[in-house]
Amino acid sequence: MTDIHEGGCLCRAVRFKTRGKLRELIYCHCSQCRKQTGLYYAATNVLDSHMDVQGAGEITWYRSSSTARRGFCRHCGSALFWKGDDLDYTSILAGTFDGPTGLEPGYHIFCADKGDFYDIRDDLPRFAESR
Repeated sequence: MTDIHEGGCLCRAVRFKTRGKLRELIYCHCSQCRKQTGLYYAATNVLDSHMDVQGAGEITWYRSSSTARRGFCRHCGSALFWKGDDLDYTSILAGTFDGPTGLEPGYHIFCADKGDFYDIRDDLPRFAESR
């Protein structure tokens, strides 16, 4: 699998390309991720210096906490990114990548905040809060 990955939003107003190995997937079950996506986040991350974004002006950034913000397409509403303050990487939602991705499952976080309408049915490591 190549270390170049491309993806973007539903309407294609935002496109991105990453270079380098992507982190394993983290499944986040916090209430913020559930409210933004309707279920939970499945995300990887990439160093900011290894990501190019076309249509960056079409991204709306929502400050979701005192330490992070979430980026989504202002046209189609696709959830794209999570960005912690002062971090040198951006988390990218797995579903926004064009396939094949080669992404591997990693672990679950914020399981104590998981919605009551689904079960986690795999054997991946689980953390009540952040890892």
